[in-house]
Amino acid sequence: MGNLNNMTLNITEIFYSLQGEAREVGIPTVFVRLTGCPLRCNYCDTAYAFKGNNPLSIEQILSEISKYKTHYVCVTGGEPMAQSNCLGLLDTLIESGYKVSMETSGSIDISQVNKNVSIVMDLKTPSSTEQHQNRYENIALLENKDQLKFVIASRLDFDWCCSILEDHEILSDVLFSPVYESLKPAELADWILEKQLNVRLQVQLHKILWGDEKGK
Repeated sequence: MGNLNNMTLNITEIFYSLQGEAREVGIPTVFVRLTGCPLRCNYCDTAYAFKGNNPLSIEQILSEISKYKTHYVCVTGGEPMAQSNCLGLLDTLIESGYKVSMETSGSIDISQVNKNVSIVMDLKTPSSTEQHQNRYENIALLENKDQLKFVIASRLDFDWCCSILEDHEILSDVLFSPVYESLKPAELADWILEKQLNVRLQVQLHKILWGDEKGK
């Protein structure tokens, strides 16, 4: 793995909770939240991760993760891919035997991500105001193990998502997630059924349990 003390990342927090989203929802997971993001989405719920100065070596990160009795690690942000050493962290976690997922906006090339990492790519909808940052080439790189997520705040967002599904061949699971306290999950569920879409409705379990409490 090389010298893990020489490879550092800026870390906002490392915490243990239930996975609140995606395929592993409900499973105890260690979250490694990297600092920094080039996007400023209207509905962002982790703006506290935009800035900070807490450099940790990969060895220190592994030491923190090892305190918890779980095989699941989620690397998130911010935008984890904005830090070049994120790729080394992902490689090391896989080599260490963890089941690893990474949450990314998909605005940065994902082609070099370790093939054993489950990528959860959050394509930006119009209401985010960051739709222009989408790197649509990334969609073709997603595989069965990955997940394509759309965060939806309105019917306009929903219809836009439907057009993306029509225009692209998508091999991964597709998740439709309502913006917390902006769109009622039942309303989004009705739209999905009305259109007979082969997607998964996702609600944020951690927010149902703990609201916007940090570190959950």
